[in-house]
Amino acid sequence: MRLLLAEDEKELSNALVAVLKHNNYSVDAVYNGNDAYDYIIGAEYDGVILDIMMPGMDGITVLTRIREKGIHTPVLLLTAKSQVEDRITGLDSGADDYLTKPFAMGELLARIRAMTRRKTEFSPNSLKVGNVTLDRERFVISTENGETKLGNKEFQVLEMLMLNRNILISTEKLMERIWGFDSEAEISVVWVYISYIRKKLASVGADIEIKASRGVGYTLEVKE
Repeated sequence: MRLLLAEDEKELSNALVAVLKHNNYSVDAVYNGNDAYDYIIGAEYDGVILDIMMPGMDGITVLTRIREKGIHTPVLLLTAKSQVEDRITGLDSGADDYLTKPFAMGELLARIRAMTRRKTEFSPNSLKVGNVTLDRERFVISTENGETKLGNKEFQVLEMLMLNRNILISTEKLMERIWGFDSEAEISVVWVYISYIRKKLASVGADIEIKASRGVGYTLEVKE
């Protein structure tokens, strides 16, 4: 699951990024409202954590503008303000939730889970292509021959491919979506994870395959 964190206090941002990554989220971090707006309209996120008081463009303005553009990504507002009026303004502007600083990391994680769960509450818990079923809660792939568990990144890559079966997805898009804009990983990491997934698909006798278009990207197809 991919999140955008917009927080101008860099020490707090670094701490939040560490906690979120430890809990298996992919995170892009920005430090001002202008960058937050550009990132949100330029990529797909499962959720946004948005500080209200930021340089360049405040969080309420960012939120208002993305909602005006029809972007419905769940947004959790962070602020040092605690007045009721501020909460009302944020929620009326389209926020999904509101958390006042200082806060416990456990509460932040719980609120992120809640808002992203609401986004996907009508999504199926499993995906099926060919004879392969992907359990989106347990990160498990299964066929009539057995099942095996996927790592977090393996799950995200395969989920993206299954949701876009027979569609060529570029290596760059996989890298951006799964590892994030600011990842220090080399783009070759995509090939490494594709290799891991292929082995796990083979281990359960899958009749689907990930085909590579050299230098372009990957397509998930049912074997002929």
